[in-house]
Amino acid sequence: MTVVAQRRLRALPGLPGELGGRDGRIPAWAYSWGVAGLFAVLYTLLSVRRHDQQLTAGFDLGIFEQAVRAYAHLQAPITPLKGAGFDVLGDHFSPAVALLAPLYRVFPSPVTLLVAQSVLFALAIVPLADWARRTRGPRAALVVGLGVGASWGIVQAADFDFHEIAFAVPLIAFAVRALGEERWRAAALWSLPLLLVKEDQGLTVAAIGVYVALLGPRRLGLWLTAAGALGTCFEVLVLLPALNEHGGFDYWQQVTGGGSATTGGVTQAGGDGSLVGLLLHVPWPGVKWLTVLMLLGPTAFLAVRSPLTLLCAPTLLWRFASGNSHYWGVAYHYSAVLMPIVFGGFVHALGRLPLRRRVRRGLLAGSAAVTLALIPFFPLRELAFPSEWTTSPHVRAADAVLSEIPDGVTVAASNRLAAQLVHRTTVTLVCSPQTTPGPAWVVVDSTDSKAVAPCSSDAAEAALAGFEAQGYQLIDTRDGVTLLRR
Repeated sequence: MTVVAQRRLRALPGLPGELGGRDGRIPAWAYSWGVAGLFAVLYTLLSVRRHDQQLTAGFDLGIFEQAVRAYAHLQAPITPLKGAGFDVLGDHFSPAVALLAPLYRVFPSPVTLLVAQSVLFALAIVPLADWARRTRGPRAALVVGLGVGASWGIVQAADFDFHEIAFAVPLIAFAVRALGEERWRAAALWSLPLLLVKEDQGLTVAAIGVYVALLGPRRLGLWLTAAGALGTCFEVLVLLPALNEHGGFDYWQQVTGGGSATTGGVTQAGGDGSLVGLLLHVPWPGVKWLTVLMLLGPTAFLAVRSPLTLLCAPTLLWRFASGNSHYWGVAYHYSAVLMPIVFGGFVHALGRLPLRRRVRRGLLAGSAAVTLALIPFFPLRELAFPSEWTTSPHVRAADAVLSEIPDGVTVAASNRLAAQLVHRTTVTLVCSPQTTPGPAWVVVDSTDSKAVAPCSSDAAEAALAGFEAQGYQLIDTRDGVTLLRR
């Protein structure tokens, strides 16, 4: 039977067993769109409740909301939280976030960004689960769909504010499936928009091009490789410096691994700047190996049998070469773009390897077991805690203080309070340099200890004392939240 005939056979709706589109009870769409809908709801609950509990921050939700708010009013994406007149396209080249502008114009709220991100993450489930169903039946579709949805990389990202890579995750999922099914032109079309998501995604586009050149149409692959590599170089060396007030790429020192990098006030060790130092730095410390094991574990390590999994290499290499330790491990949002690749490799290996049914079922069971075992260690578990559904007295006190700030004014705020104000005021970080005249209002939460952004609780308290020395009037103070007015 030809490959084309097999694909047509798998697509028929009434066939039983592993080739069928239905198992007799559950419609085919439920294995992909149904699971995706479930996780879209879970991600939304997780991220919106986190925002309601004032755990989101100006860095990064507030920054992206300021950019989208500017796009929604047909303005340049100036982000006061990054600095006066700072164009966010000079920080990371992510024009794709402008796609949220029409939605934000109708629903001007940080919740709009969080819901959109949840839907985009969940959308990555659709091509991979459907591919698994057509390749190995409903059981594989459920394991892959639930595995992608509960994957620690995507869950971590859904729990950590908003980021532009929300657009990359479904694009990569569709591109990986197209590669696995040898639909080369479709893979190219799905991957090219990654150049508009973030400057590092051109490396993934280039890797996809190499894959196509080796296993598919050589000319198409070479064009795609050139587009990805040159796109990243143009963005990093030309566009970002042109739009950045410092005339350079702010993260160059962090991603090259030379010397050291400072993040959140902590200096991270890198290589010595030489090629040998860089090569020695890439595999150590051991947390990097843990990250690799955590990526492959949910696929029962079968993903290593697929060449698709090698598409993870560019992202892992720049992260591991970096001097910033935040890039090395499993925290934050950095691994979200890798999850559709490893699960795509899983589906690809399931379909192409001559595995006995018992072995295949064992691998699916192993994948499901790892996915379930990891859930208690990552943020989805929080939805089961009663504390997730209650509002603390401190948050209620902070909300009461924030309600005294009128709409449309300028505010200097501590990091977490900033995310609560962006949709209705012009917000800067309280510890950042201020323009003249100063902000009309100042609000600081002394319990805000988020240190990733450059405004720790100590820095915010010092800035608050400075405003008081300038004659700002005390308006309210509750449970460590202080409000001043010029």
